[in-house]
Amino acid sequence: AAAAPPAAAFYLPGLAPVNFCDPGKEKPECQSGIELFVNRLDSVESVLPYEYTAFDFCQAEGKKRPSENLGQVLFGERIEPSPYREEKNIRWASRWDYILESMPHTHIQWFSIMNSLVIVLFLSGMVAMIMLRTLHKDIARYNQMDSTEDAQEEFGWKLVHGDIFRPPRKGMLLSVFLGSGTQILIMTFVTLFFACLGFLSPANRGALMTCAVVLWVLLGTPAGYVAARFYKSFGGEKWKTNVLLTSFLCPGIVFADFFIMNLILWGEGSSAAIPFGTLVAILALWFCISVPLTFIGAYFGFKKNAIEHPVRTNQIPRQIPEQSFYTKPLPGIIMGGILPFGCIFIQLFFILNSIWSHQMYYMFGFLFLVFIILVITCSEATILLCYFHLCAEDYHWQWRSFLTSGFTAVYFLIYAIHYFFSKLQITGTASTILYFGYTMIMVLIFFLFTGTIGFFACFWFVTKIYSVVKVD
Repeated sequence: AAAAPPAAAFYLPGLAPVNFCDPGKEKPECQSGIELFVNRLDSVESVLPYEYTAFDFCQAEGKKRPSENLGQVLFGERIEPSPYREEKNIRWASRWDYILESMPHTHIQWFSIMNSLVIVLFLSGMVAMIMLRTLHKDIARYNQMDSTEDAQEEFGWKLVHGDIFRPPRKGMLLSVFLGSGTQILIMTFVTLFFACLGFLSPANRGALMTCAVVLWVLLGTPAGYVAARFYKSFGGEKWKTNVLLTSFLCPGIVFADFFIMNLILWGEGSSAAIPFGTLVAILALWFCISVPLTFIGAYFGFKKNAIEHPVRTNQIPRQIPEQSFYTKPLPGIIMGGILPFGCIFIQLFFILNSIWSHQMYYMFGFLFLVFIILVITCSEATILLCYFHLCAEDYHWQWRSFLTSGFTAVYFLIYAIHYFFSKLQITGTASTILYFGYTMIMVLIFFLFTGTIGFFACFWFVTKIYSVVKVD
């Protein structure tokens, strides 16, 4: 014990306990009264929150209003001092009990999440086993074909080796989507990772949204790099257009939707309306930090040599044979999003509850686990469908892989519509427009996020199988 080195510890942000004394027994290290604050007022019949001071309630005189962080402002929180004072030592260990006990059906979440994870893990194992066994036999068979007679009997995915890396149509748009999707993917992973560690606790209000926004701004470099790298590999030469679209297309759509929703909130006098100064600050973060970082990433992406493919591309495109119903693009894309959506819809219910029903969401550990399983499921489902299409001699895999995994966002939208009509009691035109306006932002972000996962998985898969098989 004497030889043990000294150790230091610290409390995570927003989690440090505060000591309180009994009234009349104040000490420098503790205070007697608990200062109470009031927040916005919500209703189950409207998504329009209003400030506490907008109603004829008792108000604190002469007290300074605490400042909100960026995440609180974006969520419409308006913290105000109150004239009330609590004189009774709420226990630190039980400080969340009154919130958790008031949340309906909380105990159901544990069983539902575990049930969903077991099902998804089982399906993922089955997909992985099928892929490994089938591909192993195919590669072994192809590598044993030495004679010309055997080579003429080739069939399946090896026949399209001369077209598999042919640049896709609309390669500019696809590369822009990949850049923005990479930005969102890294942002989501880092945010959930910090949330699991406790740095973004619900006690630290607004920290989650603040962290996500700051990360998105700082991740402009990988967005520009990925977009430029793939656009160059697609044979594109309009690098200025590419970097401008990467900087402004998807963020511009989100900001335009957000700004229109904010105009409605301003017109309704809601506290959720973002102040003009905050809008200017968001634009400054976008134009002054994110855009320059995107240009820097694009510069390094275009400077590097194009991605080297394991096989050469033929000058004349191979004719694609007539496809069956199940190997046509649309049925495969529709089917591809079912499995990934199946692993998130339970968590999606609780996330939507926290957004629209004003409930506390605190199970970030489970959410991070579901995130990892979603990545695995999107990858395996897209790879499986990509393999079936290649066996049918259809080599247009780039857009199809992106849309197959990205179609999960369409199921997200359908579920959000179902949630609106079956779970919420929202009335009024403004609230309805706001609900679907913000939902479309979430759907677009989710589309880019899942689509990028599917494309990267298929790109790795295609590169891998055509690099291990002998191609004459």
